[in-house]
Amino acid sequence: MRPAKLLAATALLLLAGCASHPTTAYDPYEPYNRAMFTVNDKADQWVIKPVAQGYQAVVPSPIRTGVGNFFDNLKDVYSFAFNILRAEPEKAANDFMRVAMNTGFGLFGLIDIADQAGLKNNKTSLGDVMSAWGWKNSNYFVLPFFGPSTVRDSTGLATSLVGPGPEKLVYHNTNEAIAFYSVYGVNTRAKLLGADNLLDTAAVDRYSYTRDLYMQYRAKQLGQPDPTQPVDNFNLDDLVNGGDSSAPAAERKAAPAEASAPAAAIAASAAQ
Repeated sequence: MRPAKLLAATALLLLAGCASHPTTAYDPYEPYNRAMFTVNDKADQWVIKPVAQGYQAVVPSPIRTGVGNFFDNLKDVYSFAFNILRAEPEKAANDFMRVAMNTGFGLFGLIDIADQAGLKNNKTSLGDVMSAWGWKNSNYFVLPFFGPSTVRDSTGLATSLVGPGPEKLVYHNTNEAIAFYSVYGVNTRAKLLGADNLLDTAAVDRYSYTRDLYMQYRAKQLGQPDPTQPVDNFNLDDLVNGGDSSAPAAERKAAPAEASAPAAAIAASAAQ
């Protein structure tokens, strides 16, 4: 069975078995998610992070940048197709120009000429397409190796992996695919080495903090309400009693903004 098909099948089985007794509305699969988070965290601690540190120490920065640009160019191909599906012709045209410029003049994407030319980076996933066409809200889901996701985004990722794509021109069998995604994973992890200390310092519960940070990030990307924040319900008593009773509500509303400061710092570090 191909890895992506196995991933999708495993996800469906785990979803069916872990949906009882949710403690957080957007995380009904928390028992499974915590277990997979622990597995990923241990794999990162003992394998992925040390390899990424060695990769960063041995491989010169210009080469690491070129590798990252190459993978980003492949993502722009997907983004072009997905923006067409989202009925975003302007963004699709921009993505097409990015791919044409970086592939034709940037040594197949190793040099990012498009950014220097001022073309916007509109990275779009199949999860974004499904959100645009109605699948607005989706529960949190932790994927093996790939990490934080949602059911919607996991479905989009699995579909993208099994479907035709530009990376299929790079690898042609399972071993080559493993090598391809290993390089992608290590290069991506090397970019995030600077965020580790921020996460350790900010998070009492690493799992909850990572989950809420991801859900906030995706909600902002998609222009949706932050699912980690309580919804303000209309209270007739507050209206009748006047302004004093609204003060605690205002205080409660201000608190999450302060708590999100470390999250903003981590997100900024990860984006570099």
